[in-house]
Amino acid sequence: MKNKKSADNRMATEPVGKLMVSVGVPIVLSMMLQAVYNIVDSAYLSNMQEAGEEALTALSLAFPVQLFMVAIAIGTGVGTNALLSKSMGEGNKKKASRAAGNAVFVAFVIYAVFVLFGLFGVSAYVNSQNAGGSIGAGVLTMTEDYLRICCCISFGIVFFSIYEKILQSMGRSLYSTIAQVAGAVVNIVLDPILIYGWLGFPQMGVKGAAYATVIGQIMSAVLAFAFHTKLNVEIDKSIKYLRPRLRILKEIFAVGLPAIISQALLTVMTYGLNIIFGKIPQVGENTVTVYGLYCKIQQLITFAAFGMRDVITPIVAFNYGMKDKKRIKDGIKYGMLYTLVLMAAGLAAIELLTEPLIGFFALSDVTHTICVQCMRIVSLGLIFAGASIAFQGIFQALQRGIESMVISFGRQVIFILPAAWILAKFVTGAENVSIVWWSFLIGEGLTAICAGLMYIPVMKKKINVLE
Repeated sequence: MKNKKSADNRMATEPVGKLMVSVGVPIVLSMMLQAVYNIVDSAYLSNMQEAGEEALTALSLAFPVQLFMVAIAIGTGVGTNALLSKSMGEGNKKKASRAAGNAVFVAFVIYAVFVLFGLFGVSAYVNSQNAGGSIGAGVLTMTEDYLRICCCISFGIVFFSIYEKILQSMGRSLYSTIAQVAGAVVNIVLDPILIYGWLGFPQMGVKGAAYATVIGQIMSAVLAFAFHTKLNVEIDKSIKYLRPRLRILKEIFAVGLPAIISQALLTVMTYGLNIIFGKIPQVGENTVTVYGLYCKIQQLITFAAFGMRDVITPIVAFNYGMKDKKRIKDGIKYGMLYTLVLMAAGLAAIELLTEPLIGFFALSDVTHTICVQCMRIVSLGLIFAGASIAFQGIFQALQRGIESMVISFGRQVIFILPAAWILAKFVTGAENVSIVWWSFLIGEGLTAICAGLMYIPVMKKKINVLE
């Protein structure tokens, strides 16, 4: 009875505002903690005695691939989350078990693909970002070393992403957070030991950061699997459910594929911007370094929005499966409200704490100046970004993956890349490089407007027609 109450009845009966807080706090903290240890990696590497800023640039060049890996894994988890939540809301536990089992099967396939890329595709990818010839050979070598380790030992992040979403869909986000925290702590502890060579370990620099990352991910995956096995008693974990079923896979990827594409578009954006910024006269490498660093600092805030999106999706999807109109609307209302509050707090924090945040990283004077300009301009788009991300969670819950994907295209391709390319043409050096950062505000603002316009017909067709 205890497990049933915490999974089924709670999602159906607890006041939605309170439910979103209790489910959302662990998820949001988990997502923000993930961003924290990405920042810690960068801080430790930037403070190396030799080639610290070059190592930071290497992480910026590697970042698109890491984003793509996370996009594939988490997007599959999002699709599993939505299908599993909807199936439980309908009382169809057999279908929920098939959804979980098929997701694990897909995880094995994803990992195999990442290993192949790590072995054969990394060099071509790294060299493709140096079309302008402004990136040093040492930076390119460090990028290859880092990526090869992260790709070939990526099973931790893949399987954790799947089990994390399964736990969240069953209302057990606290346990996915525990697993996330444990992995983050392991990563943070190992970073200085492996990067600087403490406690008798060899000094490995960028390779040490990569090993610390994958070991932390493995820890998270092991714990998430253990929690799933012990606590998710509503799901049958028989090996027969690992057998792929085309119908189940279609339903997972009906929501999961748009989620994957929407997340992967961040890879496209980051990759494209690295190329655009790398060609800026005099300060191309500095601008790439700053952009990569800002992405990781900004993640402290945007990951909170993604966490709220992952709260909105199962709660709204569960009640959509029950056809409970009032709880669906409450889920949308509170989800949007909480997301915008988090974004407003994040905007205020970045504007007020820009200098202290940058102080954690050992940057040259030119890079430091560019970084201050970047943080204070780009952060102005956080409110718009939060609204768009919350709309994505709503669309995913209502099985409108196309609208969710359109939002990602707007935020990360359609508006921002052309704007950045055009504005970069007016940059002549360090004195006016701040021009390019306004492209982010343009992209986020236009996307939020489009998201709001798309929501109106979806609300009429999917929600207002319910009894």
